[in-house]
Amino acid sequence: MSVTDQAFVTLATNDLYCQGALVVGQSLRNHRTVRKLVVLITPQVSGPLRVILSRVFDEMIVVNLLDSEDYAHLTFLKRPELGITLTKLHCWTLTQYSKCVFLDADTLVLSNIDELFDRGEFSAAPDPGWPDCFNSGVFVFRPSLETHSRLLQHATEHGSFDGADQGLLNAFFRNWATADIHKHLPFIYNLSSSTVYTYGPAFQQFGASAKVVHFLGPRKPWNYTYNLQTGSVVEQGSGVASRQQEPFLGLWWSVYHGQVLPLYAHGPAARRDASPGPAVCLGGPDVSCGNSASGTRELCVSSASSMEVLPRATPALEPDAEVGETDPSSEDCRSEDMVECPEIEASAGVTCDPQSLTPPLVQSAETQSISQPENKIEVGPAADSLEPSQEPLAEVARYPGLQQALEVHPV
Repeated sequence: MSVTDQAFVTLATNDLYCQGALVVGQSLRNHRTVRKLVVLITPQVSGPLRVILSRVFDEMIVVNLLDSEDYAHLTFLKRPELGITLTKLHCWTLTQYSKCVFLDADTLVLSNIDELFDRGEFSAAPDPGWPDCFNSGVFVFRPSLETHSRLLQHATEHGSFDGADQGLLNAFFRNWATADIHKHLPFIYNLSSSTVYTYGPAFQQFGASAKVVHFLGPRKPWNYTYNLQTGSVVEQGSGVASRQQEPFLGLWWSVYHGQVLPLYAHGPAARRDASPGPAVCLGGPDVSCGNSASGTRELCVSSASSMEVLPRATPALEPDAEVGETDPSSEDCRSEDMVECPEIEASAGVTCDPQSLTPPLVQSAETQSISQPENKIEVGPAADSLEPSQEPLAEVARYPGLQQALEVHPV
């Protein structure tokens, strides 16, 4: 039975982060949530990606882009791209819902988490770097225009101690650490996949019970290469990803490859002047496309779809060869929700013609000042029109390496 006045919410500020949002939404559906799924998007998200998002989410809402422009704090963090995460504050305007759970687009749901709606505002898990602060990647909140207005006022008057949404929210909900222990979510609801834990045995003991994994930091799952033959995730310069991260990265890629990519096969035909969709290279090595600019050759998929094969961008799928991780600090693709980051490009055609391709950058909209947005709502399809890959699975197979990697070793 669906609970129509409660929703899971995520945010995608460009086409690259739409890939993460799609995995978040699909992983929630896999685990049979009975809540609505809502995605906030900015004008930077292209039309083709909006079509794909509508196949996973019940509601898609266009919001203005908010940027703290707090370059001093963001430079200190070495994460200048985090400023526009203040766009997340728009989630408090979803007053058609009585309660919501926000999930960052770089999270992955590993089991049903509907019980989070039993928690009050503001419930969140401790941040692994400073446990007296909460991490804003997963939190429970009650939409309220009054709270939204106060948050914007606080941002205008006081800014954020880290230049991003987490510093602002921790200052606004400053009593979280001491006021009510029931609003401290267990760490398994926001488990960092990349943190080097000082107490390794605790990770071995409880890691396999994780319900939400959060890919913190500049390296995201789509910055890695996934080998279809071996099921391994490859990181530049060090072979496969770390033993701690690899099971979770494999889980992300299994959802992306098995359930998100098939959604593109049913998408609208790509125009040469349109912003590209997601980047994939699939199928056998018999179909290839040369890139005259880079001198490289790409593996592409044969498909009945009329979509053209466009230059590959991350995430990349290689059926045979293992290629290193895309450098997240490169000029072409800055990590996190950066405006003008090259989109992931749709690859479902048979031929590759580099001369017919258009530049892969979105036409950037001007960053909006902090103000009350005029949200535009786009409603997804009815339940009986869902694509087969969107339907909840009777039983979701877990990544085979997860239990082995997190097994408890006798001390």
